[in-house]
Amino acid sequence: MREMTFAEAVVEAYRQEMRRDEDVVVMGIDVKASLWGTTKGLHDEFGPRRIINTPVCESSFTMVGIGAALTGLRPVIQISFADFMYLAMDPLVNTAAPWHYVSGGRYKVPLVVEAYSGARGHAMFSHSQSPQASFLNTPGLKMVIPATPADAKGLMAAAIRDDGPVIYFSHRRLLAQKGPVPEGEHLLPLGRAEIRREGRDLTMVAYGAVVHQCLEAAEALAGLGLSAEVIDLRTLVPWDEAAVVKSVAKTSRLLIVEDGRKRGGVGSEVAAVVAEKHIDLLDGPIVRVAALDTPVPFASTLEAAHLPGTEAIIRAARGL
Repeated sequence: MREMTFAEAVVEAYRQEMRRDEDVVVMGIDVKASLWGTTKGLHDEFGPRRIINTPVCESSFTMVGIGAALTGLRPVIQISFADFMYLAMDPLVNTAAPWHYVSGGRYKVPLVVEAYSGARGHAMFSHSQSPQASFLNTPGLKMVIPATPADAKGLMAAAIRDDGPVIYFSHRRLLAQKGPVPEGEHLLPLGRAEIRREGRDLTMVAYGAVVHQCLEAAEALAGLGLSAEVIDLRTLVPWDEAAVVKSVAKTSRLLIVEDGRKRGGVGSEVAAVVAEKHIDLLDGPIVRVAALDTPVPFASTLEAAHLPGTEAIIRAARGL
């Protein structure tokens, strides 16, 4: 299988779906020039009617995308920094997410919002956040975050074909990562996790860039005689409860890792569900490793202290 970068895999998903369905359009700031490389070359093929540059106003062009979706198109909205999704929160939470429900099923909102999240070094608080947890509480929104180039392609294609609004997070640290990517049509079902490494002593649940840190930690733990199973959620809403429970039933211990802030994070939801419904499977407390409850600092030393590192994951696993 050929290798591609994460960004190239997203481009391939766009191209695949835009050739398949002329109703698919992409709009956002600098999508013609392709700020992050995920729309590179698409303007040359599809032109300005389908690759649409917008003004710098996330709330406005998100609402334009919602209107386009309600009238029959399948728009993909690019928000260059996930931090600025808060500017588009009203359109997403109060219009896109509930509209199918409040219309009694008469209207669909086949909208994808691709947002670039996570710290990439020295970008400070407003260009470094992982705000996935802020959208967990909104009924009607699906949320995906791939960790590999193959998943980047398969989840984007599936998101575009979904008839409801999907937030698709691309972690900025992964855009240049290379990996095998299937040729031709490649679709991954939303809501299904992937076991990245099998183990018997401990279940690690993660998503996005920290999946790779968990794999590094699992390798280090293996040298200490500890066998860790690593589960990549891939989809945060709906998350694959069955896969996590099956793993915990085998290992009896659960460690949840994320690079978003710990308080009210994605890990909080996973931990609560497991504790509420499956606590009899556990032989120890559920442990969470996450970013500190502070803004993301600018200084490299402070940024490293803010984010969960591989050593922190190893310490938490050993303690558990």
